[in-house]
Amino acid sequence: MADDLAASHVRATFRSVAFLIWFLLLLPVHLVALASGSRLSRRIPVFFHRGLLHLFGIRVRRIGRPSDKPPTLFASNHTSWLDIVVLSSLAPVSFVAKAEIARWFFFGWLAKLQRSIFIDRRRSQAVAHGTELTRRLADSDNIVLFPEGTSGDGNRVLRFRSALFNFAEREALRSLTVQPVSICYSGLNGLPLDRRNRPLITWYGGMDLLPHVWRLLGHGHMEVTVSFHPPLPEISDRKQLARLAERSVADGLARALAGRARGAGVRSQPSAA
Repeated sequence: MADDLAASHVRATFRSVAFLIWFLLLLPVHLVALASGSRLSRRIPVFFHRGLLHLFGIRVRRIGRPSDKPPTLFASNHTSWLDIVVLSSLAPVSFVAKAEIARWFFFGWLAKLQRSIFIDRRRSQAVAHGTELTRRLADSDNIVLFPEGTSGDGNRVLRFRSALFNFAEREALRSLTVQPVSICYSGLNGLPLDRRNRPLITWYGGMDLLPHVWRLLGHGHMEVTVSFHPPLPEISDRKQLARLAERSVADGLARALAGRARGAGVRSQPSAA
């Protein structure tokens, strides 16, 4: 047991240092791309997060394909901060995040570097956030929305909040592509995860972030299945759109949990760390 704990700490330390080096190597290029308004600022995060998959020992199995018709809004379940790394490695995207994340030490800065849209859930701010989301989508940005409004335990999908789909009622976004996405953390060190040990990877509830990050970096190889479902039909009713997206994501998660997910899979090979 002591040897396993020591190995975990060594692995977490190595990955933390490797992350910092990788981050500092790409940071100047990304800052220049952001300042100049270059489209490269949308591709650099993809390259960066694919590198993190290798450093963190994460294998990704992709089912289906992300929409290549910008702008696309990806509606996904949310179970871990790792969702950001995984989804960003598969497509050039920005995220809709809670306003308080912008104030988090370091992680808030990372979110800003990826041009995240920070939303205040108070009704008085709904119009302003809807306007910002509309502007970004009109600029052909692909956006990831976590409609549950929080992270779950990875064993089920929480109810999607229809208020987060109010963009559907805007005339300018009626033709927007909305694609549901299911994320399932399915394996650790070659063994399947079940509902009891899935919290080794998922982050939700009152879990402290930094201790969870450290423990996760100390794990061996992890496996995650990401299912891209067919885009939803054009719907102007936000409640109906939320229900359809939730059903599609929940069905995809259930299939992945049962090991029935099918399709062309793409695996990202981890490093030997």
